[in-house]
Amino acid sequence: MMKRVNRIAIELPRPEHGDPNAAAAVQELMGGKFGEMSTLNNYMFQSFNFRGKKKLKPFYDIIASITAEEFGHVELVANTINLLSFGTTFEADPDLAPLMNGKDARYSLHFTTTAQTAYPGDGMGRPWNGEFVTNSGNLVADLLHNYLLEIGARTHKMRVYEMTTNPVAREMIGYLLVRGGTHIIAYAKALEVATGVEVGKMLPVPSLDNNKFDYAKKFMAQGLYNVLYTWGEPEYRDIARIWKGPNPETGEPLHVIDGMPEGAPVPDFEEKPEQFAPGIDRDDYERILKRLMANM
Repeated sequence: MMKRVNRIAIELPRPEHGDPNAAAAVQELMGGKFGEMSTLNNYMFQSFNFRGKKKLKPFYDIIASITAEEFGHVELVANTINLLSFGTTFEADPDLAPLMNGKDARYSLHFTTTAQTAYPGDGMGRPWNGEFVTNSGNLVADLLHNYLLEIGARTHKMRVYEMTTNPVAREMIGYLLVRGGTHIIAYAKALEVATGVEVGKMLPVPSLDNNKFDYAKKFMAQGLYNVLYTWGEPEYRDIARIWKGPNPETGEPLHVIDGMPEGAPVPDFEEKPEQFAPGIDRDDYERILKRLMANM
């Protein structure tokens, strides 16, 4: 089972103005081939379908722990897209075309298919595809795939970072560069334990250090590059049998946190009457409130 906590991984700034084309760029980090939906679903199905969970428990624990974190990464990217869509339209009579800005936006799905919110697809509007999931059942093959998947995801984050100067997008990407880099190291260490091959000597891939990105520096300073989480579940503490020793990039000691990230409040997004979202006017609200009170 999964336990949901009503917080997001980090606090995201509220923008003064919308940036729909930045939202379109960030969509690639949601539902692209190397987006957060892909990392989540790869690790989720590998953890569901893992054979020999007791015999190979530390490897199962690593994949299960990272699966839990990836749920939060999908949520974080979605909230970033939603914040980037702030203030791009206006409430008005339909004949005044209050959604006119959507006509020239690169990603029209944010105005037609959603209410200016995240979409489970890539940066060009293609829906996320289950064929992006690799779950061969072979432990070493799947670990190697995950290592390369995280490298691909890191590359895409670096490129989207360079596509926009929007502080909301960069705050999110700075954090995910650090945590995604941590997952690369986790799978490198798992491969080393499983095969004896020191994959970590190849890192970082790509070769640019996280400290080159201003918005990643504070998360590096917090030591987030050196930790994995048990999410408060004692069953996953065996990740410490793999997640130990020095960080191959920084030389700092790695450690397991028996818990979860502190997180930040989930943004409460304003209503969008021009998008008929949530489509509840004051009279509707009063009727709903009466029915809720009657059921107490």
